[in-house]
Order: sequence, then structure tokens, then C-alpha cells
Amino acid sequence: MNPLMQRLLMLFEWLTLWLQHGLTRLWAWGTCPAVNNWIAPNGITNRESSTHKTHSEEWKTNEALCTYHLGDGDETMVTVLTSTHAFHVDLRSLSDCSEYFRALSQSRMRETSESLIHLDHVSSSVFYNLLEFHFKKQFTVPRDELGTHIQVSSYLLDEAFLSKCLSVLLSDELSPGNCLSFLALAQEICSVELKMTVFTYLSRNLLELPHLIKCLDSEERDKVVHLRTQGERGLCSLRKENLCSWKDPETERARHLFTFKGSEDSGDWCPVTELPFTSDKWCFTTVVLHNYLYIIGGYRQRVKRGWEFKMASSRYNPLTRTWAVTAPLIKHRRHFSAVACEGCIYAVGGWYLDSLVAPDSCTALYTAVERYDPWEDKWRFVSSLPLTGFQFTMSLSHDVPLTTSLGHCVYVLGNIQRTGEKLLLQYDTRQDSWCELLPTLTRADADLPALFFLGATDRLHVIGGNNSENVVTSFCVMSQRWGQVDRAEKVAFAGQGTVDGDQVLMPCIEHNTVARMDLRTLSLRTLPPLPISTYYEAVFYLHF
Repeated sequence: MNPLMQRLLMLFEWLTLWLQHGLTRLWAWGTCPAVNNWIAPNGITNRESSTHKTHSEEWKTNEALCTYHLGDGDETMVTVLTSTHAFHVDLRSLSDCSEYFRALSQSRMRETSESLIHLDHVSSSVFYNLLEFHFKKQFTVPRDELGTHIQVSSYLLDEAFLSKCLSVLLSDELSPGNCLSFLALAQEICSVELKMTVFTYLSRNLLELPHLIKCLDSEERDKVVHLRTQGERGLCSLRKENLCSWKDPETERARHLFTFKGSEDSGDWCPVTELPFTSDKWCFTTVVLHNYLYIIGGYRQRVKRGWEFKMASSRYNPLTRTWAVTAPLIKHRRHFSAVACEGCIYAVGGWYLDSLVAPDSCTALYTAVERYDPWEDKWRFVSSLPLTGFQFTMSLSHDVPLTTSLGHCVYVLGNIQRTGEKLLLQYDTRQDSWCELLPTLTRADADLPALFFLGATDRLHVIGGNNSENVVTSFCVMSQRWGQVDRAEKVAFAGQGTVDGDQVLMPCIEHNTVARMDLRTLSLRTLPPLPISTYYEAVFYLHF
């Protein structure tokens, strides 16, 4: 083989190794611009920091401090020429850190044979920090130079150093003012890792930064929203309504959100955060949207001439452990249902929230339905419940009417006061229209005077009860048929539950905890007791 052909084969071998990792970035980003200089987008500093310097700059004048090896006597030392300084480095150790140098060391190209590698376009101080990280386990990158260090580590395919830079970027440096600039940098240097780091920051602060989220395309927004549910999922509980006074020592403890930790046999309920108001009496409905917990309702506060209920809504972010005030409902509602559907929240039913007295024959159920847009933080009315000529039975132990969502539709289930029939209504969020789903469930079909739960999987699941037993049935939306009516153990459920696959979780008064019902076998298991008396709780999942 002639020398020219041999040299071309060596070059091809090196390029093959180098492109193995480069193709990953090209696949993710499409056409990738060549990286031949280090010019950061606006908002990212790309200069020597005047306020943050490495622990020592003696290396700039001391050649011994620019030499890196493990000292085992078997080094292959090479000289790396950067923008202003030369470094003498053990190539084998450097290859373990960087795919760029690994490919170079295996290529048998001139740079390796001559032990001289030209990286004139790489900042000397950045390369020095990279070597300090790998050989001395010291990370001394100035925060305002993270962008440049990310560029270099991406170019050199140094995963460990890049990961450390991104970790510090996410925890300390990303802000509303610079995250879009870092996103532009990710696009420029074809860095999937940097892009995902910025997306993680945006997902943690999704609704706190709506103006930035709107800058993303629809696919990117969906990705950012999806990232909010990648953390550990926890079963949570909070008291929806409290009628006790401050004299009751449990009132203060009840003003907390609890999450369950450990196994179902030996776990425990732990307080996560305190509710964002100070009051002894409150009434809220909960709903989870985009892994935010919304509490919507009101609480009692003192005024000049006694007491009044203040309308209030708040949003809890489990990823940042912070509360934010959100727009209150238009109507003053008590014991209403709230459900998330198609990225919005719908408030349905309930009655006037003026005091915490029990409803009577004069208490009227609201037919007005409100929709909340989380991006605009605004409520507006949509088509009202079609309740003409009849009334739903009122309840102090459950929301009225029960509501759930499936696909792009909201479903409402109520117990008709006059006939005892179970009426199922469907609201199409895209058409803003209601329709009645027939047939109704009559007393002859099921002895179900009390409704406890309505939830959705591939069908709608209904749990209710009578004086002797609980009743479980379902409704298939596609065929518009009621399923088999089954009997289950009599248990006193009160509050707002959730469905998790084939399991329904509901607050259970007699066991003072949350009960888990298997929809296939109707068997019941109870979790360890809550730290407060079970009165009128909400049960839901959040990702932390």
C-alpha cells in the first residue's frame, strides 16, 4: 500500500470514531453549524471574568502547573496547544475523559505520532479548568463563564465535565433573563444535553414563566410539560373543608398538605407544606393540572362587623415547593367539583359560599360553569349545566355534582332529587356544548341513593352506597351502556378521591385514612392513619 493511501485510511479511521458521537447531535438537531469559534449568544458571557477568577492564575506563568499525569510511569505525554498556553498531558488519561481525544489517540495521525495537538481555538483557561476537574477533582468554573465551558466540553465530547457544568447551570445560573439565550446556544452547538437542561428549568417553572413558554413551538411546549411528571410520584392528602375553631388543637395541623412515604403497611403521612392562608374555617376544591395543585374556594376572615368568606385560589408547585396566588372563581362556590381537561380547569356545580351551614330545601345548585386558563390566569363562563325542570340531590360529604374528564370531554354525574335516577351529562370542551347520555341509571337498576365517586380510565367508574352496602358500576362512553352493578363492603367514604389504573383511592372516615379499592376484585385495603381526623379530605397524586 502506498504511503498516501495508508495516510488516507488513517484519516478515515479517525473520522469514523469522531463522527460516532457527532451523528447523535445531528440526528437530534438536523443541520449542525460548524463550531470554529467561541462566540456565545447574547446574554451569555464569553470572556475572562473580572469578578470570578480561578483559585490561582499561577499556572499561566508556571509550566509545571500545566503538566498533568498520573505518575505511574506508563504515560504517553502529549502537548496540547490552546489559545495562549501549552499543556503537557497524559493522553491515555485524557482519552478516558474525552471521546475527542480517544478518537485522536486511536487514529495514528500525525498529531499523535508527533505528540502535538493543536486546539488554538480553545480558550486556555477553559482547558485548564477542564484538566483541573479531571486530574485534581476541582471544579472552579466561574458562573458567568459556564456558556463557554459548555461549548468546549460539547466540542471535545467530555461528558463528565459537561454534566457538571450543566448541573451547576441548572442549580445556580439559569434565570428568566438568560434561559432563552442558553437555548439558542444549544441550537447553535447542537447540544441535546444543554437543551434538556434548559427545558428542565422551564418545566420546573412552567406557569411562572408563561411568556417564555410561549416562545417555544408546540412540540417543545409538550416536552416541557411532560418533564414535570418525571419525578417521584407521591400520594397526597389535604383537608378540603374545616369547620373547627382555633380552640381545636387539630385545626393548626389540618392546615397542611401531607404526602405518604414508605410501604402501605408501615409508611407514614408527612407534612409537605402549609396551606397559604391563616384561618380556622375554609372550604376548597382541589384539582391537579400540569403537576400543579390548585386549591379553589374560600376561607373565613374577620371584618368590621363580624365575619365574611373571602374567595381565594392558590397554586402549589411541588417541584419548587412554592405557592402562588391565582385568580379566584367568578361565582362564590361551596362543595363544587373541579376537573382538568384539555389544559384547562372547569368548575361545576356547588352552591353559594356565604357561611358553613348545611344546605336545605331552599339551597340552589349553581348551573353556571366556569373555565380557567392557566396561561392567562383568568376564569370565564362557558355553557351552563342543562338542568331544566329537575335538581340534583345536595350533599355535605361529597362535591355536587361529581365530575371527571375523559379525552376532550367533561362528564357530570348527579342524583336527581325527584326520581332518584342517576343522570350522566357530557360536556364537549371543543364544541362548548352539553348533552345527556342515556340511559339513566334508575332505582331499579341499582339501589344507589348516595354517590361517592366518579372517575375515568377507559370508561367511567361510579361508586356509591346505601344503608347496607356500597355499590360499584361503570359506564362505557363508546357504547353508551352501563356495566354490571356489583356490591362491595359498606365503607363510609367522604371527600374527593382519585383513580390510579384499576385502583380507586378515597378518604375513609371510619378508618381515619385513605382506602384503596381494587375495581376488579372490589377488595379494600387501608393505608396507615392520617395525622389528623379524616373529615372531608381530597386525595391526589403529585410528582416531586
